[in-house]
Amino acid sequence: MARRNDKRERLVDAADQLFHQQGVSNTTLANIATLANVPLGNVYYYFKSKDSIILAVIERRKRLLNGLFTEWNALEDIKARLKSFVQYTGTLAEESAKFGDSLGSLCQELGKQGGTIGQAASQLMSDMIQWCEKQFQSLGKSSDESSKLALNLVASLQGISLITLTFKDPQFVEKQGLYLGQWLETV
Repeated sequence: MARRNDKRERLVDAADQLFHQQGVSNTTLANIATLANVPLGNVYYYFKSKDSIILAVIERRKRLLNGLFTEWNALEDIKARLKSFVQYTGTLAEESAKFGDSLGSLCQELGKQGGTIGQAASQLMSDMIQWCEKQFQSLGKSSDESSKLALNLVASLQGISLITLTFKDPQFVEKQGLYLGQWLETV
């Protein structure tokens, strides 16, 4: 059983990497199998279709995001939680300069498809916004204000990732991170 899970995990890891680096539509099952070092025929043993591997990648990203939320929620200082969210984006600056934001790019591409996959991807972005809303509410902000602040924060981070990719310059993420850190002190 461990061997089966190892191949499955390698396929999901490879798909996640390729979806980020070249996009979902440009990634074939053969590309995924090659990177995972799994025979192409074996892919169908673990995943019945490309859609099923896409959903597995979304689930993997959801687990990663929830793990980060759990880690940040352990911080007593609420503003430190939000700053950790911003700083995490900063740790991905080089990657963003090459390929864009891994979560945002996936949500954007899959959102165009609609359907079950589009909805599953949009839930990732929704989870991020909702987590931020809860943090702002914990700071004593009203529900409406928390919603606006959370959307502003997530939109700022997603937007700076796009600009970073466009100009291939990770300093944009770093500069925006410093600005957002200061902004959070005033909220």
